[in-house]
Amino acid sequence: MKAMLISEIFPPKHGGSGRWFWEVYSRLPRDEYILAVGCHPGFEKFDQSQDLNIERIDLSSTDWGVRSIVGLKFYYNTFMQLRKLIKTHKIDQLHCGRCLPEGVMALLLNKIYGFPFKSFIHGEDVETAAQSRELSWIIRRVFSNADTLICNSQNTANLILNKWHTPAEKVIVLNPGVDADRFIPAERDQSIRDKLNWQDRPVILTVGRLQERKGQDILIQALPQIKKHIPDILYAVVGGGEEKPKLENLVKKLSLEVNVQFFDEISDEDMVRCYQQCDLFALPNRTVGNDIEGFGMVLVEAQACAKPVIAGNSGGTAETMLIGETGFIVDCTHPKPLADKIIELLASPDKLVTMGKAARAHVSAALDWSTLARKAESIFLDSKYLASK
Repeated sequence: MKAMLISEIFPPKHGGSGRWFWEVYSRLPRDEYILAVGCHPGFEKFDQSQDLNIERIDLSSTDWGVRSIVGLKFYYNTFMQLRKLIKTHKIDQLHCGRCLPEGVMALLLNKIYGFPFKSFIHGEDVETAAQSRELSWIIRRVFSNADTLICNSQNTANLILNKWHTPAEKVIVLNPGVDADRFIPAERDQSIRDKLNWQDRPVILTVGRLQERKGQDILIQALPQIKKHIPDILYAVVGGGEEKPKLENLVKKLSLEVNVQFFDEISDEDMVRCYQQCDLFALPNRTVGNDIEGFGMVLVEAQACAKPVIAGNSGGTAETMLIGETGFIVDCTHPKPLADKIIELLASPDKLVTMGKAARAHVSAALDWSTLARKAESIFLDSKYLASK
């Protein structure tokens, strides 16, 4: 077998799915996998640091439909590029980073040349597409013709089973994970905290793109209540995105400038240090329209660094943790439940330590990339793998 992954999202572009693919495919045999991935600023430097078989092609478009000239031109151009790569590398199986648009490319190649294909499903991708009749029709064709649909969580699997009525024999869950050798616990380091401008303050951390569904605004709104109990609380927000101006305005409106700290894109090393030095990690996600959090890799990364986690009761976040032992799920559609849980946890330092140790043990045993890569390879190599699971 020789397979080709098609994914517009891939490092150095930030994003949970891109990290997922890099972590999995970088642990697989080099001569069996080709990565046809998107062009993003800085990719030349990134590719030079890798020994993966990476082919960069333009996979971006403003229209993923097939009724517009823009969409048709996009699919034709990518089809021609992929056909050339398939011939050059003697590919006999395709893997799609998403059902849309990558799944459409694989569907075309399947119909014309008969190449079997598997598609990763992330939850928010199908929920967003469901708002369009055209895109829904396209996704149904992809689901019908793919031989395997690899879901990032059981929540995502239930979504495509129940809402899209996908045959159960096609569906498998493969969680994203963590490099437990890199995301590791560390002692409290005052010099690092001073560098981060945290000093001795209790710190709540969120890592993730600044999107409405991530819920950073809800935690900011919870801070006035939290401050009544913990006056020097600091909320550190790592990530960039379209919601940043709104979040900054919200901070000013609530006079929380000394309690909220924004980090734009930071190095991976500094991000790990943030995980290690924070007191509590929160991903206050909620459903916005059809936009959901498919899994929540950042919750796994935080637990690997021995930090308790809090997440919203939306999407697949509950599957990242042992509820009550390593983290909690709360209603993050409004601030009070989140504030109450944060106050409760930060008032119990011993409980934070106990939960942190349990969190590290949990992800090391179940969600380390090495374990997940072996499962992925079994799925890729044997379509009958599904029958035994």
